[in-house]
Amino acid sequence: MEESGSTMRGLDTDVRKVRKDMFVEIANLAYDSTNLIDDVEAIPFKLTAGELPQYRESIYRERAIMRESLRLGMGLSIRPEDKPVHLTAGLAESNIAEKYYEPPLMQVIPSACNECEPNTYEVSDMCKGCTAHPCAVVCPKGAITRIPGHKSVIDQTKCIKCGKCKAACPYDAISHKIRPCAEACGVGAIGTDAQGRARIDPEKCVSCGMCMVSCPFGAIADKSQIFQMIRAFQAGKKMYAIVAPAIVGQFGKGVSLSMIKGALLKLGFEDVYEVAMGADEGAMHEAKQYVEEVVPGKIPFLLTSCCPSWAVLAKKYFPTTVDKISNTLTPMVATARKVKEIHPDSSIVFIGPCAAKKLEASRRTIRSDVDFVITFEELDAIFTSRKITFDVKDAELDDATAIGRGYAVAGGVAGAIEKCIQEYYPGVEVHIEHAEGLADCKKALMLAKAGKKNGCLIEGMGCPGGCVAGAGTNIQIAAAAKEVQKVVAESKKQMPEL
Repeated sequence: MEESGSTMRGLDTDVRKVRKDMFVEIANLAYDSTNLIDDVEAIPFKLTAGELPQYRESIYRERAIMRESLRLGMGLSIRPEDKPVHLTAGLAESNIAEKYYEPPLMQVIPSACNECEPNTYEVSDMCKGCTAHPCAVVCPKGAITRIPGHKSVIDQTKCIKCGKCKAACPYDAISHKIRPCAEACGVGAIGTDAQGRARIDPEKCVSCGMCMVSCPFGAIADKSQIFQMIRAFQAGKKMYAIVAPAIVGQFGKGVSLSMIKGALLKLGFEDVYEVAMGADEGAMHEAKQYVEEVVPGKIPFLLTSCCPSWAVLAKKYFPTTVDKISNTLTPMVATARKVKEIHPDSSIVFIGPCAAKKLEASRRTIRSDVDFVITFEELDAIFTSRKITFDVKDAELDDATAIGRGYAVAGGVAGAIEKCIQEYYPGVEVHIEHAEGLADCKKALMLAKAGKKNGCLIEGMGCPGGCVAGAGTNIQIAAAAKEVQKVVAESKKQMPEL
């Protein structure tokens, strides 16, 4: 179910091109603008030039969509449909050299939504009007009109969406229409508003971003922090980048970790660190916690802590499991704290594949020490804006081991912890459970709550495929996983030291 839209991932579609063009313009705005309000208002006309539309039925709709996308890209909320709010409303408050965030993170742009059918079975032109009419025979509600020699018709007022007609059709002539965003959402957070457009329920949403990357119309977007991050550079803050393990391969074949570091130094960062070193610490800590708490039965099972959508899912939907989430700092937070110990006056920018990390960095319950979060997609646009190339090969980046770098793929977290237990706690048997995609994560938590996973270390990944499948990635999931595996295999150190 949740794999819907994954075939579109990593393709250079028009939706991705429009988003990149917009992020490039926002970066240009932050770096170069001398009249911010006028320049913001000019961007929709620059990106949708002329009088003829490129993607929609009218140029006016294209510009309306671009205006709301632009607001989200600058960290602002979209404007209400029923009130007169200026395009640049709130800009003064967001024009700062520090993190700016107002909830919610994920928003549907009403003017961009195609009002897809939320759940409908329809007979297509493939129907042969066959004599058997098996679709009508299996329908439990008599919703299918049976006219000899004619195409079947489904009465939507009687249809209960059971899908038996589709399964029985010998010509595959019955289609199941469902919103791609809703199909991709493993927590059922996508509903319908009064106009038939998609609507995200913030009480259910865990901000994984799978709805955003599954919408073929680009009607869902998250809020970006690139404008404020660039302002921090301009304010003279000492900026340090910490990069997630999934970054390898995200900027082209042959672009190594060291070359990415060189490009970030060109951009103005003081230094660059691997978040995989925080993953090394996390694997060691969670291995110790499993041995000391799960093995003797102090707690029935242990949930990994690194995926923010997984952790929020547990807290929202299975509150009795919250005390079983590992108390280990996430790799992002652990790395940020280590960098701030070395450089107390630094500003930390986490660069990763994940939309939900923007919320993790903004939470108040646990200090994250992360000042900004940007995705690979957003960083790619900044590189384009500043014409940054990947030609620096001597900026070595080697902070972590193979197991920490392996966190980027599904199964990598549990695998790292298992290796640590085998290496440093010989003889201890470890039981691994793995879930990827929110629907599977919910099943795993349900079974754990029911006592079916006692003694287990349970890894949960909100995105199917792991971090390499995050909403802010640039390349296809399989290709990204191969790049990670290559770096893991070539790592100088395989295990962190006890």
